[in-house]
Amino acid sequence: MRKVLSGVAAVLLSGMPVYAADLYEPQVIEAPVQETAVVETGGWYLRGDAGWSYNKMRGAHYFQGSNGNDVDFTSARLKSGFVLGGGVGYQINDHFRTDVTLDYMFKSKFNGSTSGSCGSPLVPCTSRDVASLTALSLLANAYVDIGTYGSITPYVGAGIGGTYVKWGNLKNTSCPVGGGPCDPTEEHGGKKSWRFTYALMAGASVDLTCNLKADVGYRFRHITKGAMFGYASNGGPGYDKGFYSHEARAGLRYSFNGCETASYIPPADIPIEPPVYK
Repeated sequence: MRKVLSGVAAVLLSGMPVYAADLYEPQVIEAPVQETAVVETGGWYLRGDAGWSYNKMRGAHYFQGSNGNDVDFTSARLKSGFVLGGGVGYQINDHFRTDVTLDYMFKSKFNGSTSGSCGSPLVPCTSRDVASLTALSLLANAYVDIGTYGSITPYVGAGIGGTYVKWGNLKNTSCPVGGGPCDPTEEHGGKKSWRFTYALMAGASVDLTCNLKADVGYRFRHITKGAMFGYASNGGPGYDKGFYSHEARAGLRYSFNGCETASYIPPADIPIEPPVYK
């Protein structure tokens, strides 16, 4: 009897489905590593610059004896000067930025000469004229960053604004052409005025850190004409015809949002396969 029951049990068990053995487990798919996308963003920046300005004066003229006798200076030369400046700007995108700059050109000496008459009786004379000027320029500028090659970004730009030109007193000494005693030195009071100014720039910036760039470039400024000195001893007033400024400049730009910022990208949806039973 025991053998019969054992055989029946074996037959029953062999006919039942074995779910644990036949359960299909889907392939485990590992979620991808969360990635980040680097996004370049614009932002505010500060800049500071220093440079050397080679100045080219366009000439000067004055009234000699009366307001009807306008005479050009025989020679008019404005020497080079040191320039220091700063500004605030905004990087709009990878290729376009703007800023407002304030630059001060330290004292630049003026040397000139005129031709006329002096002495008693009057004889032909030449004069030696000495003065100096300082200039403060306020410009609104726009730049095109051409592209970044490694850590170097060349650019071109232009600016427009005004320059406050302040002339020092002009000292005029007239001496006979053939030699002899010179007239006493006359001093004309210097004038000051705002002048229209435009600028053209070209250069390149070099990435030092994600926030800091070195900037090396050239700037051309044209400062227009204006009053130079006043009347004194039957001479004047005088006016300069403006001057050009060719500047070699170097400086730093600090960007408040210059470092790369990361934008989170969620992982892609992973379809989950339901278990399949066989």
